[in-house]
Amino acid sequence: MQVQLNTDSNVVGSTELTLQLEGEVHAALGRFADRITRVEVHLSDLTSDNKTGGDDKRCMMEARLANRQPMSVSHEAPTVSLAIDGACEKLVRALDRLLGKLDADQRSGARQANDDAASAARSDGPSAAER
Repeated sequence: MQVQLNTDSNVVGSTELTLQLEGEVHAALGRFADRITRVEVHLSDLTSDNKTGGDDKRCMMEARLANRQPMSVSHEAPTVSLAIDGACEKLVRALDRLLGKLDADQRSGARQANDDAASAARSDGPSAAER
């Protein structure tokens, strides 16, 4: 899983920030690593010209899933670190929901195919050994 960091002109994208981000993303999304090809992270300062405080740092994360449309979430917080944490949590919940539904659909599809095969075998009449 590749992690790509993008920042606006008001957030310094240092090597330290990149390493911290990669560590957090891999820790949070590691169990989905076989399904995610890339995670793009966009950090921005919403009130760079007006330092009023509050939740002015935004982290937008986009997970690119193999053979699926990208999924994105965002989180606003007072610091970049808190914005990253919040976005990671939201992305984990969103991926749990999506991939859980997909896995359930696959399981029910496989179960239906097995049930159909069993019904077909029963309706073919007596087997050759029974005749």
